Amino acid sequence: MLETITNVNKLVNGFVWGPVMLALLVGTGIFLTCRTGWVQVRWFGYIMKNTVGSLFRKQEKDHGNNLSPFQAVTTALAGTVGTGNIAGVTGAIFVGGPGAVFWMWVSAFFGMCTKYAEIALSMKFRVTGEDGRYKGGPMYYIENGLGKGWKWLAVLFALLAGIASFGIGNIAQSSEIAGAMSGLFGLDSLVTGVILAVIVAIVVIGGVQRIGQITSYLVPFMAIFYILAGVAVIILRLPQIPSAFATIISAAFSFEAVGGGVFGYAIVVAMRQGFARGVFSNEAGLGSAPIAHAASSTEEPGEQAIWGVFEVFIDTIVICTITSLAVVLSGLELGEAALKTYTSNGAAAVAAFNTILPGNLGGMVIQISMLFFALSTILSWSYYGERCWGYLSGNNKGVDLCYKILFVLMCLVGATGSGSLMWDVADTLNGMMAIPNLIALLLLSGVVVSITKDYFRDKK
Repeated sequence: MLETITNVNKLVNGFVWGPVMLALLVGTGIFLTCRTGWVQVRWFGYIMKNTVGSLFRKQEKDHGNNLSPFQAVTTALAGTVGTGNIAGVTGAIFVGGPGAVFWMWVSAFFGMCTKYAEIALSMKFRVTGEDGRYKGGPMYYIENGLGKGWKWLAVLFALLAGIASFGIGNIAQSSEIAGAMSGLFGLDSLVTGVILAVIVAIVVIGGVQRIGQITSYLVPFMAIFYILAGVAVIILRLPQIPSAFATIISAAFSFEAVGGGVFGYAIVVAMRQGFARGVFSNEAGLGSAPIAHAASSTEEPGEQAIWGVFEVFIDTIVICTITSLAVVLSGLELGEAALKTYTSNGAAAVAAFNTILPGNLGGMVIQISMLFFALSTILSWSYYGERCWGYLSGNNKGVDLCYKILFVLMCLVGATGSGSLMWDVADTLNGMMAIPNLIALLLLSGVVVSITKDYFRDKK
């Protein structure tokens, strides 16, 4: 029975993360970019000034029962910036070669507009609960934007995302945390699981406001820590940086095979790996981050939506590029055969950083980063799952409590190394989430255009 489930999952996963779906994901970004007048290009300066630049200006303190705009984006970033930024990117380069990095940038460029559109719609069609808190996400803009006749599609998204929250959002991340704690402190996986479960329980029981408060401190710290490590890598290999970029760009269009692969197939593999890791990393088009953004106290959809451009930029263009440069500059042998010599993609990333940073400093940087990246992802996905199951159950408090208890227990499952099949199934479900979301984005693109025109009409 388990073997049958495994084989079926591999077949479905091959389609979900295959060329057709990846083309649809990137194609949706291209379509939305054209329809909105290249919003991520024309208004990039304005967007940076009014997202990251706004953090240096005095902020309104009272946000009621909802999140501040910054807490909303850090909650979304906590779920977006994860182990895929390190392990996933490293694996993509080993399999697809340095050229995969270029196609990852391409997916991020158009993904900025995709995430902008998701957030705009999530803000436009969100609802207010009895407790005064905003609730939104793809399930709400599918039902309220497309009409009641499309509720089945909203239910499908919520179901897929709700199940995926246990796997991608918890089990996989708990496993990475256990590995990091073992490497850093020699801590037993069961002990790590118990500690993690307690921490997650305390935060999750506090609800979205506590999650927002924690991520507003955790995300900037972990991002700055990893970026500083990247700056150190760049400084130590500064003379080689121009050639590294040249290698990435030339390899993106090279017919030379990677690691002994089939000649002429390199471009296809590089594109597939780059697109897949880019989408998996920044989650543009998957529909998860808009759930967090909908909880923002911001009233104007466009004002919150521009954070989506910043989110993809910092996640892929900055953080993923740091990982990419470390791997390319390390001089390690690439190819699937070379990757199999390491115990995991994360171990390959450790090897890359250790070739550049002195001593075992590279390994420590990766393990500490993986620890915080994974923890932040768990916290955000706990809220994504909560909102999805809340939508499916009509916000039943009993279902909400059962979900939280089960989510906390999954920390133990992941940390002790079991549940690999569920991880694989959840990976497939994670990709399948994109299908109902992309349908809604394409059908509601006119609404996105209207929001964009209204918001930027008087802006300079």
